[in-house]
Amino acid sequence: MTKPNFDIPPFAERCIKAAGPAWQASFNHPFVRELAAGTLESAKFRFYQMHDARYLEAFSDAAALISVKCVDPSDKLWFIDSARLALVVESELHAGYGKTLGYTAADIAALELTLNNAAYQNHMIAAAQRGSLLEAVAALTPCPWLYIDLGQHLLRELGTIPDTHPYANWLRMYSNPQFNDYMQNLLQRLEKFAASVDEATRERAVLAFVMSARYEYLFWDAAWNFQQWPV
Repeated sequence: MTKPNFDIPPFAERCIKAAGPAWQASFNHPFVRELAAGTLESAKFRFYQMHDARYLEAFSDAAALISVKCVDPSDKLWFIDSARLALVVESELHAGYGKTLGYTAADIAALELTLNNAAYQNHMIAAAQRGSLLEAVAALTPCPWLYIDLGQHLLRELGTIPDTHPYANWLRMYSNPQFNDYMQNLLQRLEKFAASVDEATRERAVLAFVMSARYEYLFWDAAWNFQQWPV
């Protein structure tokens, strides 16, 4: 993990430490390294982008379900906005790559989810439906946090992102400092919810966070290997 451009409250620090090996593994995965270098095979990026679009639909669903659990109207509104952000802002990136990589919204809708994608979605939705508010938010948090962490780390490595880089739009989106405010808001809410529950609930939330961090690593791996169902 690199030094972030936002504060990490104590419970978030506990989560990230527990997820340490899985978190760092994403930085070292060949998919991420070749994406940063601009040498990633376009077919692998296409596979990833299409599955990511479907994943983000589940992320939006989970954020909407979390809003129902919130008592404070400001928290409720924040997660509603987060659900919208996942669909609107991210869809713009996917729409652009769809034109260059040759896929449409209909292709995304018809996509058969990989084993990993289906499991990750089920994990998030189950936490949002059956877990505590803290567990639900903990399961959701690794996705934006890891991407922002990765994006800012890769920007520091590259120095600048040239227009000729084949994945410049992806790198620029996730290194954008505007996401620092998003993460600050998310982690502050995670901390607030952690303070209102018992230790057993906090421990379950840490486990939910770690599980999502593992799924994030497996998401790169699925695209790298064009993951298919074995039967």
